[in-house]
Amino acid sequence: MQRRARLPRFRAPLSFAVALLCVLLARAASAQVAAHVDPWAVFETAWFDTVGVADGLPHSTTTAIVQDRRGLIWIGTFGGLARYDGYRMQVFGQEPDSYGGAVLPDSYVRALMPLDDGGLLIGTNAGGLVRFDPSTTRFHVYPIGKGGTSNGKIFSIARSREPNAYWVATESGIDRIDIASGEIARVSGKPGDAHDMLARTFVVAESKDGSLWAGADNGLFVRRPGGRFTRVTSADPELDGILHDQVWALREDDRGRMWVGTGQSGAIYLDAQGQAHAVNGLSGKASLAKRRTVRAFYETPQGVLWAATDGAGVVTYDFNSGRLRTLSHDAAMPSSLPGDITRDIYQDTTGNVWVATELGAARYDPNGRKVFSVLPSPLEAHTLSNANVHGVFVDPRGRVWLGLGMGRIDVLDLGTGSMRHLQLGGEQAERDVQAFVVAPDGSIWAGAQGISRIDPDTFSMRSSLIPALDGRLILSMQRDGDSILIGTYDGLFRYDTVTGALTQMRHDDADPKSLVGDQVRHIVRMPDAWWFATISGISIAYDGEQGFVNLRHDLADPTSLPQDYTGSMAFDSKHRLWLGTFGGIAYLDRFNPRGPFRFGLIGAREGLANTKINALLIDREDRIWASMANGVAMVETDNHRVFNLGVRDGLRIPSYIHRSAAEAPGGELMFGGLGGLTVVRPYWQAPQVAPARLAVTHVAINDKPVTLNGVPDGGGRIKLDGDGRNIRVDFALLDYRAPYETRYAYRLDGADDNWNEVAHGIPPSAIYTNLPSGTYTLHLRAVTRGLDARTVESEVRLVVTPRWYESVWTLLAAVLVGVGAFFGLVYLRTLYLRRRAELLQAQVDARTRDLKAANERLAHLAGTDELTGSLNRRRFLEQAERVRQGAASDGIPFSLVLLDIDDFKSVNDTFGHLAGDTVIRETMRVISSMCRADDLAGRFGGEEFILCLPGALGEHAMDITERVRHALGALLIVHGDYRIRITVSAGVAVWRSPESLNSLLGRADEAL
Repeated sequence: MQRRARLPRFRAPLSFAVALLCVLLARAASAQVAAHVDPWAVFETAWFDTVGVADGLPHSTTTAIVQDRRGLIWIGTFGGLARYDGYRMQVFGQEPDSYGGAVLPDSYVRALMPLDDGGLLIGTNAGGLVRFDPSTTRFHVYPIGKGGTSNGKIFSIARSREPNAYWVATESGIDRIDIASGEIARVSGKPGDAHDMLARTFVVAESKDGSLWAGADNGLFVRRPGGRFTRVTSADPELDGILHDQVWALREDDRGRMWVGTGQSGAIYLDAQGQAHAVNGLSGKASLAKRRTVRAFYETPQGVLWAATDGAGVVTYDFNSGRLRTLSHDAAMPSSLPGDITRDIYQDTTGNVWVATELGAARYDPNGRKVFSVLPSPLEAHTLSNANVHGVFVDPRGRVWLGLGMGRIDVLDLGTGSMRHLQLGGEQAERDVQAFVVAPDGSIWAGAQGISRIDPDTFSMRSSLIPALDGRLILSMQRDGDSILIGTYDGLFRYDTVTGALTQMRHDDADPKSLVGDQVRHIVRMPDAWWFATISGISIAYDGEQGFVNLRHDLADPTSLPQDYTGSMAFDSKHRLWLGTFGGIAYLDRFNPRGPFRFGLIGAREGLANTKINALLIDREDRIWASMANGVAMVETDNHRVFNLGVRDGLRIPSYIHRSAAEAPGGELMFGGLGGLTVVRPYWQAPQVAPARLAVTHVAINDKPVTLNGVPDGGGRIKLDGDGRNIRVDFALLDYRAPYETRYAYRLDGADDNWNEVAHGIPPSAIYTNLPSGTYTLHLRAVTRGLDARTVESEVRLVVTPRWYESVWTLLAAVLVGVGAFFGLVYLRTLYLRRRAELLQAQVDARTRDLKAANERLAHLAGTDELTGSLNRRRFLEQAERVRQGAASDGIPFSLVLLDIDDFKSVNDTFGHLAGDTVIRETMRVISSMCRADDLAGRFGGEEFILCLPGALGEHAMDITERVRHALGALLIVHGDYRIRITVSAGVAVWRSPESLNSLLGRADEAL
């Protein structure tokens, strides 16, 4: 009795301990989930590449996407079926000239299912069920009605657990087809099925336990093993209402839950016990699906459910974090989903997620996330307010400050996942924000055209903080005690925040200890000194000493600075100094604050795609990450191996801004570019996926396509019989990523001495004609770009059988007959042909010389201005267009300059038109003399002249233009007894991708 009496006394503490333990475990689990939440997730933009009509799709509205046994993607559309290898489309439709002569009974494809033999099951809108046979490249159409499918409208096809069996959802019920026998049987509408189950069935799926699920026009039904179809219900009235809605999508996830997509009520799931559950934000009419039909589900290996909706884009649900996200079309963001009407989602064997939309098939690479972009858009809360990121800064609280164009600043709080947009006022409102610094009072100073003060708590702003600097472009700022060092185009300023004193330091040609150059791009605190990076070299100001020690490029000294245009500097853990210049990455293995400064160089010879280094950062593993004029590279500091990043890594922004970079609190590296912010996760590892195959995707012999089963796999062979001596072999690396960054080559043993490189932008094909009989090995090669760059090779054997007259005995007899005939005719023919050849050659040589001279004269006259001898308007625009096309492909900018002689009419009126001609000739001579080798100069018309400056940004173009203007202003033109002076006006415009040449000319003309 006493023991029983004691039990209640211990029950409360025990219950409390259990409850406390549960709470602690829950908190630990929550903390673990939180620790894995990516703080950048809300800012990261999912980049979609679109395959559309321009790429060969027969219709822009895509409906279904699958991958066949060989790894090729099949895309169903409203206008037919397409087979895609990343470069080429083979289209099957209702037209007689469809690929290989295979004709579909209905071009509206609703459903696709790949078969084990490489074929496909195809569900059409009105033509019933169709099977594609790869051995014949033909379609087999199954009957409709008796012995066939219940209806000609096929909504979906699902795989059965039984081999070679599939479920088919139609307008009139569910069918089962056995591929081996071709038998089709009706499954639904049988005695014992739910009496209220409508025949119209949108989707069917078989779960792991053998249950058959049917999504009908009036709700969800299930047939358990050995039973009949019954309605799925819920005791919760709200969930039961959802289960009575139209059901268009079903998907069993890896946890055994069945996800149900409805017509207007979003999505819910059923657990293993059949209980329905809602997901806040995903379920109900007020969900992110916006009452739009959920057409398809897909679960990625990372535990993210993708739901395709018919009008609200794609909604993703992370099982681990519970985060919901909408991927939709953004008119301001070309990389967004091309359309919001989505009908299917599919993930291929290399990890790409494909989405069928009304504007093409969109592809997203979830594995290419080591690098990602934060992009501009006025339509989203977590996107940039301006396209160009000129400055990147991390404040003491870990917030990221982005200086943008047009006086805009975006502040990213990674802790809260929020972004705040600020707009500077006054003279800074229309200027690029290039520099930030934390002042002694803790406020943030932002430099554009002058300096503004921003309160870090309230974000209130004060413009014109230092009136003496108003109107000056601020390039860099650093704090030195109570003073702020400020780099501008007009030298270096020191501002004392206590006394308000402002001191300016500039370059003086007569003083070797003055600032090396007035354009101070970067300020870095070094041991016992300040280093100032300019476009004219580096100035070092040692503590307590007057003047500067200057470092410049010296042609006679290979260990000097590789280029005077300098920028970012950083030390690694071994105290090696790394320096970004416009001549490559300079480094000092043994840094001594007092020198000597003997630099090594990592440049084009080591593999850098571009030597104009805009910014560099060093990660926690001592790897250098450098933004360049047209990309980003990673360099291993110990062995100087260079890896140029590419689209496979996630790099999408092609051009970057000088010194716009910073390291985020989590170790991510941020680079500002023309088009957005690039973020590098140096330590992120992509999930393991199957390596992509380099596969033969199409073969044509004598221009006749080989059946798809006749296309060999790697190591297979192709046989050319009879007169088949001409062959075309199309091949591709089937990862569908960065197709135009992949370099292809091929080589045929016995025919080629070296690899044949496939030209950039051309679909990879190997073409051979008139092959002699024999056995050959065709080697194929693909080289990818990026951090995981690799070379993939494959080979195919070609067997060319001999013709009857190519047998050994036939050839021997022909040789004997030929020898007799040859010796009988050779002597007479030799004399005649020799004489004839000499006469013909003499005539050809004479006419060739005349024609070449005439063509050279015509070409020169057609492209030359008669008065100045320079390029005329037409020839200049032709060459400038080539520069623009080169810039569009490699990302190197260029500028146009229009110059106009001021008041030229008065020259003609005062001195005569001949004097005016002299003025134009002399002006063109001076302009041409000041151009670089790659620059283009020409007469644009009348008194107008034009320059094209490849590789020149606005600052460089302005510098060249000013030198031309000063030279012309100092020029004294002599014509007879007259002494004439002129001035010119100029307009400068920097090309912006993908701007046309006419648009650029218009902006230069407006600037003029």
